[in-house]
Amino acid sequence: MSADAAPDRPPGRIESAFARMKAESRTGFVAFLTVGYPDIESTLRLVPALVEGGADIIELGIPFSDPLAEGPTIQHSSYRALLQGVTPQLCLDVAAKLRQLGVEAPLVPMGYYNPILAYGLEAFVSDAASAGVDGLIVVDLPPEESAPVREACLANNVRLIYLLAPTSTEQRIKLVASMASGFIYCVSVTGVTGARDELSPGLVEFVKRVRSNTHLPIAVGFGISQPKHFQAVGQIADAAVIGSAIIDEIGKS
Repeated sequence: MSADAAPDRPPGRIESAFARMKAESRTGFVAFLTVGYPDIESTLRLVPALVEGGADIIELGIPFSDPLAEGPTIQHSSYRALLQGVTPQLCLDVAAKLRQLGVEAPLVPMGYYNPILAYGLEAFVSDAASAGVDGLIVVDLPPEESAPVREACLANNVRLIYLLAPTSTEQRIKLVASMASGFIYCVSVTGVTGARDELSPGLVEFVKRVRSNTHLPIAVGFGISQPKHFQAVGQIADAAVIGSAIIDEIGKS
């Protein structure tokens, strides 16, 4: 049973967003951007524009000095944001400001474990909830070691969203399915983020494996950069995550 199946847990913005996608029979659009790239003012302007343009969920990338899962596009944006002094605290401040600006879409910070630990795990999740955050993705958090983060998220009504890769074993898929909430993030390829010409030929089978173990929605990310990718993902998953392609466009503007 997934964490969202708990009877005492009221639906939140993430659940409502996926329910709306289902009711409208369409593929969800999850948009990722790095907080503070090219600057904070741009982030505060771009997020409402993305929501207005159809984004269902916003992932707020927390800049980190060693983003192992990221390709050159997101690495560059993270580096630029760090140069401007963007911290996890500032990312939460941005989330709070977005709520003040009237953004109602789910906000999901996405980052690495070290900056969150340095902040203080319980304090970070509590402050995130106070800022109006709905979920959390910790890219390099092994599910087998995620209990402290999961407990902090449960205590603050924040969905902990796990990543699964094509190389994930059946045992790990079942473990994640038993603990996940909000949605499950399926990484479309092994390797780093970034735009690609083609999606992995094994993606359909991978998502089927995950789907057979959970009732939660599934979002597919990494390498989704063209309309044909979005359409292909829509055949097998509930939402597509677009990040590098958005940041590429931001960099051109």
